[in-house]
Amino acid sequence: MAGVSEPKTVLAPALERGMRILECLSAKPQGATLAEISAALEAPKNSMLRLLQTLVDCEYVIREESPPHYLLTEKLLRISHPHVREVSLVECSLDAMRRLRDQVGRTVQLGIPTGDEGVIIEKLESKAAIRIGVEIGLRFRLHNTAPGKLFLAFRPETERQATIKRIKLDRFTSRTITNRSDLKKKCEQIVSQGYSADWGEADEGINCLAAPICDQSGSLIAAIWVSDIAGQMPKEAFPEVGKEVVSAAQEIERRIKR
Repeated sequence: MAGVSEPKTVLAPALERGMRILECLSAKPQGATLAEISAALEAPKNSMLRLLQTLVDCEYVIREESPPHYLLTEKLLRISHPHVREVSLVECSLDAMRRLRDQVGRTVQLGIPTGDEGVIIEKLESKAAIRIGVEIGLRFRLHNTAPGKLFLAFRPETERQATIKRIKLDRFTSRTITNRSDLKKKCEQIVSQGYSADWGEADEGINCLAAPICDQSGSLIAAIWVSDIAGQMPKEAFPEVGKEVVSAAQEIERRIKR
């Protein structure tokens, strides 16, 4: 009959269910119980349990107790890291990240764009007694974070405009940009100044500064940024700290382009 598509043939049902478990857990940073996973995938608990145990054995998932629940590990993120000439982006970045952390005394992070979000792939926490703690694998929005706005600003013009029209501009603090025209102007400013700032726009009292990392073709592949509480990195310090972050990004680019 015209207009009726043929049902999809699943060649490896167990593999498909295993991938669906990973997708399910990726949407639940705090983890999920066996019952929650079974309900979400509309699959029997016994088959989900066998697949989960296999994923645990392969170190893609861990099982936590009290109460029993499952969480993704960093393994998928590690094997999916961008590589430049067979060297991982993280390896190319660590020396510059350490120098930046020691120079400015703040937590340093490395992240990449993924769809309409960004994700942290490496971190070096500040040695200060009071510091920002983050988790590798944490996803963040494009409109209210320094690296997110950077990823948005450095997209090709038509793609940037389409993304701004598509994404939700939810308000997180009183300074979050929720107007699309304002976000467009902010992106233009970011490209002009060469770095991006988050002045308590995602979390009240936490400031961030991010700089782009580009490959040999000039395309943005990642961002490096520093985070600190507002009292230790006030807005007046942005220009000076921003220079250091840009310098670290340029150091990584030189390593990539060797």
